[in-house]
Amino acid sequence: MATQADAQELAALRALSASIGLNPHMTQAAGGNTSLKAGDTLWIKASGTWLKDALSDDIMVPVAMAPLLEAVEQRDPAADKPQAFAIDELNPRGLRPSIETTVHALMPQRVVLHVHCVDTISLAVQADGEAEVARRLGGIEWAYVPYCRPGLPLARGISEKLRPGVDVLILGNHGLVVAAETVAEAERLLHRVRSLLARPARETAAPDITALTALADGSVYRLPVDVEAHAVALDPQSRRMAGAGSLYPDHVIFLGQGSVVAKPGENAAGVTARLGAAPMAILFPGAGVLMRGDASAGADAMQRCLADVTARVDVAARLNYLTAAENDELVNWDAEQYRQKLNASGG
Repeated sequence: MATQADAQELAALRALSASIGLNPHMTQAAGGNTSLKAGDTLWIKASGTWLKDALSDDIMVPVAMAPLLEAVEQRDPAADKPQAFAIDELNPRGLRPSIETTVHALMPQRVVLHVHCVDTISLAVQADGEAEVARRLGGIEWAYVPYCRPGLPLARGISEKLRPGVDVLILGNHGLVVAAETVAEAERLLHRVRSLLARPARETAAPDITALTALADGSVYRLPVDVEAHAVALDPQSRRMAGAGSLYPDHVIFLGQGSVVAKPGENAAGVTARLGAAPMAILFPGAGVLMRGDASAGADAMQRCLADVTARVDVAARLNYLTAAENDELVNWDAEQYRQKLNASGG
């Protein structure tokens, strides 16, 4: 770090990052990232690491900011591989910077927090999301960025929307970015925006664990880690939303495209036979959710996220789903294949 003050801010950022990472309503699995600018160096969360581990593991990577920003400005494809800009002598473990490093570099503020908070996502998937956010964020300098694939496309989308003074970004079908000059200010802004965007979740009945256990019999399926994950199968409106497609990138990365809903009378083995493959998760209307036995911790976290997000969406809203091309782009993207490999190994 350049100075003692920078070192103190990085320590504060690690503590805040861990707090954010432990809150499933704020971010999930390896999603979300935080950063601090120290002189010409950007310290940012490494790809595939979890924010909750920020105090127990070395998850921050130093990146040379000036050449990265130049690559973004020139629309150089190299900007989509931020590992090329990592400062090797300060990165002995060879960690790869977050796939969203360009987002952090573009924001002029010293501290940037990017979270996948469920309240923001629930608004950012609605066709009227921008108008709804505008009703709630009066007095805050914010900008809305329509969905672009994370990486260079998102960086370009942000650069088109940035204007002096903006310190909050709502990313369509994606999440929230807040920025400030200090970690303490960024934390205050994050909590203020989250409280303004908060919406209550629809209540659901309890899952039918006995029925789910029977439905899993003779298959590779198990119960999800979080009991909250079942809500998406228990609430008819949430189930309808989930069954219609993919709403945000991390769902596609960790769970696959869309959600599979069992037909009446089907058990897990029957769903697998019908599809010719075993999906990562199956929604059983009125009973709950089953996860494939080899589902990673990241997949479990994202299945819970789906329940938390859809339970907050306005039931009358028209939703923007990721297109088939956008789904394919995520699945076949090098940066995400790397993150998936880390996720599968428990990283």
